[in-house]
Amino acid sequence: MVTPKQLPRREFLRSGATVALGSLLLPEFALSELSAAKPKMALQLYTVRKEIEKNLAGTLHRLSEIGIKTVETAFWPKNITLKEAAKHLKEAGLQVCSSHIEIPVGDKKNAMLQTAEAFGCKRMIWHGWPEDKRYSSLDGTKELIGIYNEASRFAKANGLLFGLHNHWWEYRNRVGNRFVYEWLLEGTDKNIFFEIDTYWVKVAGQDPAAIIATFGKRAEMLHMKDGPAIYHDNLAEDNPDPMVALGKGKQNFPAIAKAADDHVKWMVLEMDVVEGDVFKAIKESRSYLLKNGFAVD
Repeated sequence: MVTPKQLPRREFLRSGATVALGSLLLPEFALSELSAAKPKMALQLYTVRKEIEKNLAGTLHRLSEIGIKTVETAFWPKNITLKEAAKHLKEAGLQVCSSHIEIPVGDKKNAMLQTAEAFGCKRMIWHGWPEDKRYSSLDGTKELIGIYNEASRFAKANGLLFGLHNHWWEYRNRVGNRFVYEWLLEGTDKNIFFEIDTYWVKVAGQDPAAIIATFGKRAEMLHMKDGPAIYHDNLAEDNPDPMVALGKGKQNFPAIAKAADDHVKWMVLEMDVVEGDVFKAIKESRSYLLKNGFAVD
């Protein structure tokens, strides 16, 4: 994700043919098991942050009307409390699978607990923005790993799950002759799950499918987004290239879906910047995932 100037960030498989063949061979209960193994689909509300600022209730109902059933939250406008946000989500018929939060240490611990209670979800994810300069050294990276592990212990003690969401630097920065993501995978508590942003992985020059396979079962969630996926210096200034509906950019989603196998639980649609109608892009992306059998509602 990246942040517009008016609302800074901190405020705010299996193919259809295979299934068809299976329907000839498997009893109904087995088909249900097969479907359940596929990732479920959600939408990161950061995608419609500008629309939410203008009309929260209308935006959420619009999402529901185009078929979105589950969302991942980020930060809300200053005038919207967690209680109010939860009320609007419920009225729109939207459930919450996960929430992006600040790292739950110090005075941020209560904020995580309040978010989990308000939205009735257990997956709490450090959104990861902006780049922490400690990722530029091995000592700094290890210091951050210690902080993440502390956050995970606190989450676990309160019946919650703590996860990490990446940008591009974890997959570009090398410290101690290894990429930062390799240190994170090795050093973080095994209770910490990863929400792999497949787009930023590709922007960093890595293969998203290979990364998902490397993380295995710890890659419980994916951010699914598409676009030119080219690295440039403007990214650090919250100025990414416009993104497009899934299947219209440079991503290889069939390979990503295959790598997800049966361990990825959620595919979360997200677009940081969109040219044109954002709701149209969301609808097309949802249809792309469902029609290709990559995810289920």
